[in-house]
Amino acid sequence: MRPSAPLLRVRDVSLTHADAAHPSPRDVTFDIDPGEVVLLLGPSGSGKSTLTLALNGLIPHALPATMTGTVEAGGVATADAQTSELSTRVAMVFQDPDAQIVTGTLYDEVAFGPENLRLPLAEVTARTEDALSRVGLWERRDDNPDRLSGGGRQRLAIACALAMGSPLIVLDEPTANLDPQGIDDVYAALADVIAAGDRAILLVEHNLDAAMGFVTRTIVLDREGRVAYDGPVAEILRAHTDELVAMGVWLPAATLAALRLRDDGIRLDPLPLTPEELAAQLPPASDRPSAAATATATDPTTDAAPSGEAIIRARGLTVRRGRTEILHGIDLDLTPGSLTAIVGANGAGKTTLIQALAGVVPPPKRQVDVDGIDPGRAAPRDLAARIGFVFQNPEHQFIAHTVFDELAHGLTLRQAQGPKSEQITDAEITERVTEMLERFGLAHKADVHPFLLSGGEKRRLSVGTALITRPRVLALDEPTFGQDRARATELLALLQSLRAEGTTIVIVTHDLQLVAEHTTHTVILADGRVHASGRTADLFRDEQTFTSAGLRLPALQRVLAAHARGAEA
Repeated sequence: MRPSAPLLRVRDVSLTHADAAHPSPRDVTFDIDPGEVVLLLGPSGSGKSTLTLALNGLIPHALPATMTGTVEAGGVATADAQTSELSTRVAMVFQDPDAQIVTGTLYDEVAFGPENLRLPLAEVTARTEDALSRVGLWERRDDNPDRLSGGGRQRLAIACALAMGSPLIVLDEPTANLDPQGIDDVYAALADVIAAGDRAILLVEHNLDAAMGFVTRTIVLDREGRVAYDGPVAEILRAHTDELVAMGVWLPAATLAALRLRDDGIRLDPLPLTPEELAAQLPPASDRPSAAATATATDPTTDAAPSGEAIIRARGLTVRRGRTEILHGIDLDLTPGSLTAIVGANGAGKTTLIQALAGVVPPPKRQVDVDGIDPGRAAPRDLAARIGFVFQNPEHQFIAHTVFDELAHGLTLRQAQGPKSEQITDAEITERVTEMLERFGLAHKADVHPFLLSGGEKRRLSVGTALITRPRVLALDEPTFGQDRARATELLALLQSLRAEGTTIVIVTHDLQLVAEHTTHTVILADGRVHASGRTADLFRDEQTFTSAGLRLPALQRVLAAHARGAEA
């Protein structure tokens, strides 16, 4: 039976951002009780992140949005209480951890919330040490948060939420910037928190493989932002799989693999939600209609194989941040037409490397060559004509007041500054922008300010701005972050089509399942050095190559590999 006083009570809530024509989410009703771990699913733009901001009063008190309906946290109406009071009832971890980091050391950051609750010093100290230890950051407690990688800052934000001791913790994509080991560590820490039974968690997450053994219930929003399904997670995912696929929400990798099997004539019942469930039901390889049916990778190295001399070349690339050397003598060749993933544990130097290759952070002169120019010496216009860059945080590259103008900006600059032979007409600019809006599902947001888009929409816009000038090289830092499954699939299909047309693509990602399925080559970094590099299919045959760099292969790949070894034995 449900307790008489839920930790969270949401009734008929609709939220409408400033300048938005329609609410998203709309007419949402649900409760969350102690001991529950609730997974909030829905396609990009359905209002998941917006809804989380209403649970602790940031909407309507601090953000420009209109709210109808009621939200009560611990019996307190969020519309009537101060956000400072609500923080003792609901702790938040935002999609972008930089949005909530305010102090100069990790220790001070975690202690900041408990100190503002005027807790005794001993209690503040105990909470701070416990929270930092849970996320593996206690040894770095005196560091400045700016010295952390994106994944490190995400773990810091989670530690801050844990230290508040709030009955309800709301996490928006908490593992998006974490390596596989970091993901496991975070969920282990959260499992400890929830084990006592007096707290609850609301989780927005697309890495469902890690979450499956943790969540107890799922709430699914449809494209209009309404509650489509609400119930036990296994029951909802199994009973409504086809509807969820059509809706475009994320599903566990094991479930997607089972659906590919179904298309090949093999039906698994019950539908597996975990790699272990999938492996237990797999028929012998000799009984499968197609060896490719259970593959978790499409092995893109087999079609349109890259060829020719390197289009990106690094020799002895060494990059420092202040007095700290981040990259140490990197040697690297990327061939035309390849789709290369740069992977590594948090802090390995992935973002620094891709920014140096793209000239976002100018590398030392004569250490990098991109399509015949030196990013350390090239003019920004010449560099932009050869390589498009997509930042990890989309907001870092937005400069216009509407989505349409943001997409048009690069073409407008070329029109104004380029030689006559390269200039394009206003009509062509409009045609290209309109095509990009349609391709990324943003046509209905053409006149909206980029900062008012959802997280997934911002990501799609940032990719579109890099593609609009049709550069020969495209570099993307965490390109699928914040995307629903349908949009992520569309984006990856687009990258494959660009590669087939000759575009060289480089991505930084923590998603090794994505790497296995979509990339031709992989570069593994460890401690600022190239640990291994080569064709993706070759590297994935040796798990030790990844584990020795502090990485873990995706759970589905590990379990299926073990299943294959057992079958051979």
